[in-house]
Amino acid sequence: QVRLVESGGGSVQAGGSLKLSCSVYGYDYRKFCMGWLRQVPGKGREGIAVIDGDGNSGLADSVKGRFTISKDFVKNEMYLQMNSLQLDDTAMYYCAADVSRYASCGFDFTSWGQGTQVTVSS
Repeated sequence: QVRLVESGGGSVQAGGSLKLSCSVYGYDYRKFCMGWLRQVPGKGREGIAVIDGDGNSGLADSVKGRFTISKDFVKNEMYLQMNSLQLDDTAMYYCAADVSRYASCGFDFTSWGQGTQVTVSS
């Protein structure tokens, strides 16, 4: 069973930065689709960023120019660098993966982390 564990969430003032990390456990192969999604209470999860088995990444329009997704393929850890944080970035952020897919990644993942809360204040 693949286990995903997020960390790095917290409170930050608008305009600040935060870096989220996601560690993968229980799966040795490194090249597969991963991504970040976020959710505000009462609403569906919003796809933020994806990264494929070759490190190709895609970002949602809402975070382009501010967020960066990356992965350390040796450590099997994924990161989300969040800069210029805005109030509407406040959400629970989830790490996700689909170890059965290598490329053409979307947000339809099969494994999820527990979530880490990001709160942006003015």
